[in-house]
Amino acid sequence: MHIAIITAGGAGMFCGSCMHDNSWARGLMASGDEVSLLPMYTPIRVDEENVSTGPIFFGGINCYLNDRYSWFHHIPRFLTRWLDSPSLIQRATKRAVSNDAKQLGTMTLSMMQGEEGPHRQAAAELADFVKNLRPDVVVFSNAMLCAPLRLLKRQLNVPTFCVLQGDDLYLEGLVEPYKSQVLQILKQRVRDFDGFLTHSSFYRRFMSSYFDQPVGKFHLLPLAIDCLQHSGQPKQETGQPPTIGYFARICPEKGLHQLVKAVIQLRQKLPTVRLKAGGYLGEQHQDYFQTILREARPLGRDFEYVGSPSSKRDKVTFLKSVDLFCVPTVFREPKGLYVLEAWANGIPTVLPRQGSFPELVASTGGGLLYDPANEQELCDCLWKLLTDSEQRLNLAEMAYAGVRQEHDISSLVFASQRFFAEAGRSCRTDSPQDR
Repeated sequence: MHIAIITAGGAGMFCGSCMHDNSWARGLMASGDEVSLLPMYTPIRVDEENVSTGPIFFGGINCYLNDRYSWFHHIPRFLTRWLDSPSLIQRATKRAVSNDAKQLGTMTLSMMQGEEGPHRQAAAELADFVKNLRPDVVVFSNAMLCAPLRLLKRQLNVPTFCVLQGDDLYLEGLVEPYKSQVLQILKQRVRDFDGFLTHSSFYRRFMSSYFDQPVGKFHLLPLAIDCLQHSGQPKQETGQPPTIGYFARICPEKGLHQLVKAVIQLRQKLPTVRLKAGGYLGEQHQDYFQTILREARPLGRDFEYVGSPSSKRDKVTFLKSVDLFCVPTVFREPKGLYVLEAWANGIPTVLPRQGSFPELVASTGGGLLYDPANEQELCDCLWKLLTDSEQRLNLAEMAYAGVRQEHDISSLVFASQRFFAEAGRSCRTDSPQDR
């Protein structure tokens, strides 16, 4: 089977969605499938072997110029293609191109116009490229990539699916009037997908309502990581001093500020506890991070930010150095890859009872859940696992075994192969003449 996955680069940051897409593609390839992982906007950045191929479609620089200057639409494509050079885009996105939804309203709106808008050349180029690949199925890794979908479906009679991995978070970040305009158009365009893929029942229900689509079009695939790349083991005892770890993007919605407050409170009963944080910090969140540093002053040197490790090995080293893992999101997380990575290294978790987390914890038993509206309960859960060695080790062992059984990349590969095979059979029996 040949699967084309259209993914979006994260403008130089580690993006959970494109990292998951890349791991998925690697797993499918290892099992014998042919996969074309096609990047849009910018090159993808991952901490493992990058298996994306082909040119950059809808290159970020060209998209910016097409959106901003109407005269740019008329320049022949062969004169602008050089702007899609991966190295040029990487240099530009270090500072000049934002991935902040608040600053991307006009471009997002123009992208939604697809074959009728200023990016129609790019839409046709991607549709033609995918047509020539002759895939058996096409997967878009978020709904905002749908610009070429209608052109593609006119040329290919294969199933097309959209993986939903936090699309509402971006859309809700747009400012008005763009937010309402984009959502109105997007609700029409997503009807062209044959179905949607989510990694939790929570997000399946939520996005069905959000996009006004029947829940029967939504299908579950397990969230997964390559567990073989994680070598940590459950610990018999905590380190001295005991250390709580946070590893996610440094941004308000991930809740590092709440964890800082909880650890400061926890030190009243456990004075030696430390907080160690890592993750990508973008320009738009520098002020937030400075606030974090001010709030963390009572912790002194017992608060450490290690930055954003550039390799999987460095990330694993970080996870091995902590005893407990917590990302207290203030939004309803649709994925949570960082949870799987903590579990794969034998680290139990404390997570808010919302979003995908209850389902993840139920699948492995590897952590405790707390009421996100109850700051005291967060502190109590941290205290419980740092002082009850038997319970902490029990959760760590369940996490370590459960993630390998339920969320290894092999589980995602098997489930998606079976799903795509069935979708292909349905598509072949439902020819255009029968529709």
